[in-house]
Amino acid sequence: MLRRVTILLVALSTFVELSAQTPINESILAKISDVNSHLYYPNLILRYKEGLAMSDEEYHHLYYGYAYQATYRPLEVNSAMTRVQEIMARLSIDTPSVYDIDELIAAGIAAMEHDPFSPQLLNVLAYAYGASGDKVREKAYADHLAGILRTIERSGDGLKERTPMHIIMFSHGLDYIASKNIKYLKGRIISRNVEFVPFDFPKNKVKGYYFDYSRIYWNKPENYTFKRERTWQFNNLKPREYK
Repeated sequence: MLRRVTILLVALSTFVELSAQTPINESILAKISDVNSHLYYPNLILRYKEGLAMSDEEYHHLYYGYAYQATYRPLEVNSAMTRVQEIMARLSIDTPSVYDIDELIAAGIAAMEHDPFSPQLLNVLAYAYGASGDKVREKAYADHLAGILRTIERSGDGLKERTPMHIIMFSHGLDYIASKNIKYLKGRIISRNVEFVPFDFPKNKVKGYYFDYSRIYWNKPENYTFKRERTWQFNNLKPREYK
């Protein structure tokens, strides 16, 4: 059985509280399409791939703007991600072999072509580059991970159906919950746009989070049935601090 990877970075509870920034689709599309804007998408994604520092505004438009890109295919199987999980399942977290780390980096980069903002992948690559001794790339992926998690967190409080957090992949919502060190149960669709993922045990009186998944089905093929695995377990990766 495949095992899900936990988030390496500091828990989101340590992030400063930020005002909500619910994505407004029309505004995002206009800005990422404007060649004269600092939010022009080709420039944003280039900076992201180069590991450069980015503002929260840039992460917001980068993440939600991806839904307008031709490469956004959320309903396709990411076979490279399966390879990442297979490698993670066999390696020794504290004393990985050079071979496994090299394999993990190669598989992670390939999986990023399909899902460039996966918190799980960003987490794995930060770990892998750290284990390889590449501190520059380790920090770059760690910073991107923190930025994407902040973007999801700021999109809504997730406490009610009318104030969900917005995601562009189902797995991103689960990764967000995992980043808070919370175990979750099987999610359930409660409307055309919103899914509720319950915790296995309430945390601070919160029973679970609501996620808006509507972007995933914008271009859904006719008669398509989407099945997603909900039985991954957690690898016990130790939290790291990036300074």
